[in-house]
Amino acid sequence: MGIVADLASALDLERLDTGRHRGNSVDSPERDVVFGGQLVAQLAVAAARGEPGKRVKTVHALFARVASKAKPIDFDVEPLHSGRTMASATVTASQDGRLRARANVLLTADDEDLIRHAARMPDVEPPEALEPLTDSYSGRELRVAGGADLNGTAPMGDEGSTELAVWTRTPGASGEQAVLQGMLAHASASFLIGAAMRPHPGLSVADAHDKFSTGILGHSVTFHEEVDPSDWILLAQESPYAGRGRSYGRGHAFTRDGRLVASFAQDSIIRRFASPAGARDGGRDKASVL
Repeated sequence: MGIVADLASALDLERLDTGRHRGNSVDSPERDVVFGGQLVAQLAVAAARGEPGKRVKTVHALFARVASKAKPIDFDVEPLHSGRTMASATVTASQDGRLRARANVLLTADDEDLIRHAARMPDVEPPEALEPLTDSYSGRELRVAGGADLNGTAPMGDEGSTELAVWTRTPGASGEQAVLQGMLAHASASFLIGAAMRPHPGLSVADAHDKFSTGILGHSVTFHEEVDPSDWILLAQESPYAGRGRSYGRGHAFTRDGRLVASFAQDSIIRRFASPAGARDGGRDKASVL
């Protein structure tokens, strides 16, 4: 066991004991490295399983080293606090006895509004007006707004843009809210490196792990409302900074009727290989820092 066909199966963690879970990895045509968005999602689900009646508010994840898709991953939950409306926990992901990632997770039961406001969804084409894209993750559908592409190439007349708007949905997605949140967390980690590549001619995400190395160092998601990834969700993203071999990206997730349901941020590496051998080995030079 280790690789499963879809994200829902990967997020359906097996309970081993109190605070201990095990999960597999979603299949994809990429090299044998677990996508960081999947780990963020699984870390959040593991924390939520220990706090029935609360939902994940925020997950902050950092990555120590890469994990293999071919083997199961263990998740250990250490509660920090459990109260009436708030709870928190530290969750560690390990494989073969080595730490792979760790997250702090805040969980909450909702209170009545005292105040309320939310960012507005940007004015982009609806998903029905856009061409469907082939997605490497089974069951997920994608549409990209504004004439951009997921490899980070800016369209003519938009060469300086670091913004990227992507519609995503997973038809038929259902189940506990933690798993649905995990699906959105996975998607939110998918395109911010592409946003950082857009204003740089001659470079694209398609060249990652061949001509240069990329990877997620840390990712955080804050959920504002319950999410339903079975319907279209717009990921409105931007990369305010890239330099010194790093990039920073942030974004908001909106329902198709304009409700803000989540916000997210990511620190990544975008750098030359440490040695020519790094390129020949498919970019695995990043294993020491991810």
